Amino acid sequence: MTNYQSTKDRGGYDGLLLVGTLLLLGIGVVMVYSASSAVALKRFGSDTYFFKRQVVYALTAILVLIVCRHVPYPLYGKMVYPILVVAFLLLVALYLPGVGHQVGGARRWLRVLGVSFQPSELARLALIIYLAYSMSKKQKKIKVFAIGFLPHAIVFGGFGALIVMQPDFGMAAILALIAWTMLFVGGVRVSYLFTAFAAILPIVYYLLIHAGYRLRRLVSFLDPWRYESDAGYQIVHSLMAFGSGGVMGAGIGKSYQKLFYLPEPHTDFVFSVLGEELGLVGVCLVIGLYVMILWRGIVVAMKARDLFAIYLAVGLISALGLQVCVNMGVAMGLLPTKGLTLPFVSYGGTSLLMNAAAIGILMNISARQAV
Repeated sequence: MTNYQSTKDRGGYDGLLLVGTLLLLGIGVVMVYSASSAVALKRFGSDTYFFKRQVVYALTAILVLIVCRHVPYPLYGKMVYPILVVAFLLLVALYLPGVGHQVGGARRWLRVLGVSFQPSELARLALIIYLAYSMSKKQKKIKVFAIGFLPHAIVFGGFGALIVMQPDFGMAAILALIAWTMLFVGGVRVSYLFTAFAAILPIVYYLLIHAGYRLRRLVSFLDPWRYESDAGYQIVHSLMAFGSGGVMGAGIGKSYQKLFYLPEPHTDFVFSVLGEELGLVGVCLVIGLYVMILWRGIVVAMKARDLFAIYLAVGLISALGLQVCVNMGVAMGLLPTKGLTLPFVSYGGTSLLMNAAAIGILMNISARQAV
């Protein structure tokens, strides 16, 4: 492996990553307007309320992507601990009176100067950078419990505990899967990883049993039609949207389920509206774009010239892939309901900007590979 200090930026942009991201952003802007127009008109008196914001988010995301593309990825290694501390303090700030903003019973947002920000999204990126940097430095002793596993588990545990307290069990689970994947790729002993997995199961069981809404989601997932007027309501109407779309779809703007049947159709269930309006063809197109981005990300990781770049690319592409799979899985009734957005397509600023940053970092790694 070449030391990352000696690699040079060859210039340009990774075509597959760029095209895939821009196309998804374009589809997202169109689908957010279509899915949110009725909701926006009822809540704010303007059918373009969410659309205008999404356009701003998308343009800002492109700017973030460009900036991250030109920031040398080794800089993240040098700044890893300040990034980690900032992410941790922002999660702590959620619990300070007057700072954390509560929505729907969950304290997940910070609001500064009228702008809302979700710290758990930054925490995800910070954890990926930390794990990539730490494992690359400890590679020779990665199989030693006190060096290769324990410090990383402690850092994850700190982030995970703060996120579960929000409560956001789904994001904590995503972080656990990302960390598990990165540690596995990094060469941590499998026995440590499976032991940790077994140790977490009682905690997961406790959280499910002592939070009635989580248990209801799990039960309704197994048989949503039995609970179609209660816990299974979202899944049932999501499946109805896909069924109504057929092969070619009902046409853009002609979704029926977005008319106050699907809750938050422009965020968690935008994929359902897309399936109804664009049909199987549109669904396959979007899935194909994600597959292209994920495949290219894997290739970037495989061709990276140093361990930090490899682990960083693996973490970033794992996070993106997990988010896509969970959102689509929920929309199609393959996973219990969880409020995760669809990258680059769903409405929202924080997730969009963090995912754009991830693509930009992948592009920088790609540009510093051997010709």
